Amino acid sequence: MAARPLVARQPNERLQSLIQEAGCSNAGLARRVNMCGAEHGLDLRYDKTSVARWLRGQQPRGRAPGIVAEALGRKLGRAVSIDEIGMADGKNLATGIGLHFAPTVLGAIEQVCELWRSDVGRRDFLTGSTVAASALVEPSRDWLITRPDQGVARNGGARVGASDVEAVKATTQALTDLDHRFGSGHVRPVVVHYLNSVVSGLLAGSYRESVGRELFSAVARLTELAGYMAVDTGQPGLAQRYYIQALRLAQAAGDRGYGGYILAASMSHLAAALGNPREIAQLARAAQEGARGQVGHTAEAMFFAAEARGHALLGDARTFATVAGLAVGAMERSEPDQDPPWIAHFDHAYLADELAHCHRDLGQAVPAARRAEEALAAHPATRARRRAIDMLLLADAQVQQREIEQACHTGTQAVALLSGLRSDRGAEYLEDFRRRLDPFSAEPSVREFGARLEAQDAA
Repeated sequence: MAARPLVARQPNERLQSLIQEAGCSNAGLARRVNMCGAEHGLDLRYDKTSVARWLRGQQPRGRAPGIVAEALGRKLGRAVSIDEIGMADGKNLATGIGLHFAPTVLGAIEQVCELWRSDVGRRDFLTGSTVAASALVEPSRDWLITRPDQGVARNGGARVGASDVEAVKATTQALTDLDHRFGSGHVRPVVVHYLNSVVSGLLAGSYRESVGRELFSAVARLTELAGYMAVDTGQPGLAQRYYIQALRLAQAAGDRGYGGYILAASMSHLAAALGNPREIAQLARAAQEGARGQVGHTAEAMFFAAEARGHALLGDARTFATVAGLAVGAMERSEPDQDPPWIAHFDHAYLADELAHCHRDLGQAVPAARRAEEALAAHPATRARRRAIDMLLLADAQVQQREIEQACHTGTQAVALLSGLRSDRGAEYLEDFRRRLDPFSAEPSVREFGARLEAQDAA
């Protein structure tokens, strides 16, 4: 491969130090890099002269820096980052953090830990970042074509055991329950600090293969939750980075089903919020293809529902009806007792919620109201945010049917629920409902509803 110079063309002292620590010759490192690259499908042909050029300040292109770091890490018996070998070349700076699907497990650990550190540090480029359109679909392609990771076992820091993994799972469930009840504004800072302190230490520890796979699975779920919470606190660009990293962690766990879930349930919903309907359907179909034969009917229903959402936003009622029928059919064959924990929440109520969104977007007010009522009848009280959203979906459908007084009554119930939440998503649904009421501003019920909101805002 051709090489490019570092900015100042200074000797790479970091690389020199690590080579000495590893006890490698230049030829020995080149041989290890070539062998490591072959495992990733790369035909690398480096020799001792190549390593000498790197030491003088040149840098290999493409994926090679990550392969060099992995080869040295294997020799040293610990994780080595591309920054440690002096080949970061800006990849760990602002715009790139979290946006790449790392080619190696060590690269994935490095990238996700850097994302957590930057998030805890409230670095402006993260909190204020917008969604990178190209990174909506590209990670799904990488996920589809990347070979399974051959091994994730590590010999590094403190020993990590099954009880540590169970602790992460239990913490995730507790934080999920709190999020459902109170909204992400109350909970997300706790999640991010836990990831950056406790979880990063576990990933850098020592674990055997089976424990490592379980650890990556548990961390993928918590990382996805942090991404969802970023959406709920009005930070879609940050959410995108978390979702991409959760997808990579699911790959390391060897869990194709959960990878599909991240594409269909997380990244496609992000695309929906950003008004990219074509990408919604593409992500959902990638999930269906990549997890084919490895998920149950409940997950299939969710994947089809996500695709249906894209077709509805595109205004394609016919294709929507076909795919929605597939979702309903899969849900009827669902066997919840056989489902993995990550899909356990997706039940008939959530499917009805998804279909209510679709009918509303297609202007089909009667089925939209029916599905919203169906969802409300099945969602438990602990799903406060979801119930508020479904009430506003029902209110939207009532406005579409010119049932203005009833819509304001339903909207008032939703406002009462939202008053106990800190949720940007809920606030966005409420604002959308208020805009739908604008043509009817002269109606007494609308004026009363607006006055009530103004009084609540003032209070």
